[in-house]
Amino acid sequence: MQATDRSGDRSTAPRWSVRPDGANWGDFGGDDVLGRLNLVGPEQVQKGIAEVRDGRVFCLSLELNQPSGVRLSPHRLPPITRPTLRAGHVNFNCDMAVAFEGATDVVSDDLVVLHTQFSTQWDAFGHVGARFDADDDGAPELVYYNGWRANREVVATDDSRRAGLDSLVDIDGAAEGLASTSDAGPVGINHMARHGVQGRAVLVDLEAHFGNEGTLVGHSELQSVLRMDEVTIEPGDFLVLHTGFARAFAGATQTTVPEKCAVLDGTDTDLLDWIGASGVVAIAADNHAVEAFPPPAHSAGQAVLPLHEFCLFRLGIHLGELWWLSELAEHLRGTRRSRFLLTAPPLRLPGATGSPVSPIATT
Repeated sequence: MQATDRSGDRSTAPRWSVRPDGANWGDFGGDDVLGRLNLVGPEQVQKGIAEVRDGRVFCLSLELNQPSGVRLSPHRLPPITRPTLRAGHVNFNCDMAVAFEGATDVVSDDLVVLHTQFSTQWDAFGHVGARFDADDDGAPELVYYNGWRANREVVATDDSRRAGLDSLVDIDGAAEGLASTSDAGPVGINHMARHGVQGRAVLVDLEAHFGNEGTLVGHSELQSVLRMDEVTIEPGDFLVLHTGFARAFAGATQTTVPEKCAVLDGTDTDLLDWIGASGVVAIAADNHAVEAFPPPAHSAGQAVLPLHEFCLFRLGIHLGELWWLSELAEHLRGTRRSRFLLTAPPLRLPGATGSPVSPIATT
């Protein structure tokens, strides 16, 4: 990974001496936690609102227990929903007259155990970092966007008993068993939530051009689609990619995963350069990684998620995965449009490396 010395033209905390080639570390300030979202202000929101013409609203989220099972990621599990307890009793369909004489209320409360990146989601910058020599001392460190460090600002328990679902079990007492044991700190998803996620989005309908033939989409293929559909993408836009994967997955059997549908080629340096130059603030797709995973070819010393590394680690571009886009894509194609107002805030969950999201498109 190449590095560029920026010591003479930026102001930053001393977390790094050099930044990765093509990165924007420090451009939004030494302590920046928002990345390209810094480009989304009132003007971009107004541009999004200007795209609302017919008042149609589309939910862009799967139900959060979908995709069913663990076919995509065995270490990510569907949500578990359970009733809470009230005075030792199940607090669901609870007749309040038992506790309050004459009360007519019936009350239900529940809790959810949620894997933040199982279904429709945003990736935080803390989701993917890189091994990089930010100190320029010949020894690479584990680093995230803008030089935030693993095991310093981004921390987690190294005790496997306190990770995964086992952490919900009382180990040394109830308080210990339920305590948080990870914190992505400055690269957590809560910063995205606090800023707000609303503005103009542009949908690129890859399925309309490539069908479900499993096309690897690099720079030339993407530019061809943009020209044919007369799609314009400007700095500050959210880029949304429809591939048809989520719809194909919904129709697949419980034991299969659709291997086809168009997917970005994260190893195409021309594509990465275009993303960097485009000014897009985030990229979302209806597949499970935005890019081909594993990549078409991998060599020692290279990232296995090169698009993730480029976007999350170098440029601070959030990635959205497993969005439900087919209905919106059909509507936009039928009206010969590509732009819409996107409203897609994640949960304001401190320290998390990702979040479920229920995006809304308004056309």
